[in-house]
Amino acid sequence: MADTADQANKAAGEAHQERAWQMPDTFIILFVLALVAWAATFVFTPGQFSLAGDPSRIVPGSYEAAASTMPAPILGDAERTGFLDFLFAGLVTGDRYSPTVGLMAFIIVLGGVFGMVMRTKAIDAALEASLPGGKAQSEWLIMGLFWSFSLAGAIFGLAEESIALTLVLAPALTRAGYDGMTALLVCFGASQLGFATSWMNPFSVIIAQTIAGLAPMSGLELRLGNWLLFTGVGAIFLWRYARGVRLGTREGIGKALFDASGPATAGFSMAHLLVLLSLIAGIAWVAWGVTMYGYYLPEIAAQFFAMGLAVALIARFGGIEGGEFGQMMEAFRDGAAQLLPAAIIVGAAKGIMLILGGDDPASPSLLNSLLNSLAGFAGSVPDWMTAWAMYLVQSGFNFFVTSGSGQASITMPIMAPLADLTGVTRQTAVLAFQLGDGLTNLIVPTSAVLMACLAAAKVSYGQWLAFMWKPMLALMGLASVIVLAAHAIGY
Repeated sequence: MADTADQANKAAGEAHQERAWQMPDTFIILFVLALVAWAATFVFTPGQFSLAGDPSRIVPGSYEAAASTMPAPILGDAERTGFLDFLFAGLVTGDRYSPTVGLMAFIIVLGGVFGMVMRTKAIDAALEASLPGGKAQSEWLIMGLFWSFSLAGAIFGLAEESIALTLVLAPALTRAGYDGMTALLVCFGASQLGFATSWMNPFSVIIAQTIAGLAPMSGLELRLGNWLLFTGVGAIFLWRYARGVRLGTREGIGKALFDASGPATAGFSMAHLLVLLSLIAGIAWVAWGVTMYGYYLPEIAAQFFAMGLAVALIARFGGIEGGEFGQMMEAFRDGAAQLLPAAIIVGAAKGIMLILGGDDPASPSLLNSLLNSLAGFAGSVPDWMTAWAMYLVQSGFNFFVTSGSGQASITMPIMAPLADLTGVTRQTAVLAFQLGDGLTNLIVPTSAVLMACLAAAKVSYGQWLAFMWKPMLALMGLASVIVLAAHAIGY
């Protein structure tokens, strides 16, 4: 009888888990948004604005509604995008310089290149070579790792890779006297701070700036200052926590859950060093081309592709395991495939805009009607409050769409022209996006990267949330001050 009762309880528990609500996939959310957008064309009246200036900006108060509604068809044609073809229409819109086709190609190329970089395991080998051995050592090494991962998050959007790095660091740091929470802060925490405050992250800042009609990497000075500030604050917090765990003044989390022996790793070779130097040189080349010659998506993608070719040659002739040309091309395909969903999200978001009538302010669309309504609401509050509200909206929206590129594609077509109508600069609107998107990635349970890193560090979500809620409030408070200050100085 006891066995029967246990089996019944187990079955009930499994059934409860199956019925437990989970956040829908991003593509399901986009499909629902497309359905809502299509239905809205039967109910609401589109409108348009007048433009002035160079570059053209919306003239406040120039909104003019159309004579009647303009329902979108089920199946579109050359004149209008329909519900069933919104994805195809979004994927084929634009050219190599556009924030759709050009941006999608850019994302796929970068994914492939960094897939090759990660296949060489140069970063992993460098970490293993520098990790402390069996005795607890100074926290200076941990500080160096924290700044390095934050820099990686800022430069090329280190995110999913932090899962593998956490798997490497958690047992090693635990053997050195620290704990899994330290590894989480070093890998996941640092990369997300860098992601949120980046000046050149191709998967968030550059996408948002491209959609907003701004030059890539423009406004670099303030963002670089933000990165230094947030990373410095995070490093101080990590220093105090890690030192307390090592000295025994703070109780470590999950210290007894790791095998003290740990896996054996290959040594750091000259070829690994050359791969890292190629990565640094390639990033410097990109920064030089953008700032000196105004390189855009095609040129930047070509620069990264050249870096990928250099990495493949080093891996092949440097004797790196898995560095054969065929294996490196496989790594390129795998890396590109991992970012293909992000590219499709960009196209799907554009397709939703096309259902609404497009994002041209001078042509009738429901997006213009929405902007006019939001501008009317924003006009009743001070413009500084509008800037802060943009940050709060982006922070909340990230719970539903944790992809930085996806959130930029969905929200920036609305936020950029709304900024024109409310006295907020587009650069400040992009700043509100990246801080709202990046920082909340630290705690939202819908982030697959967060949940995987927690599992790798053997830390439960409840433990992480109890540990992070106070630092998170401090980070959001600091971000609010920065957004308000950026608006005050006309950033």
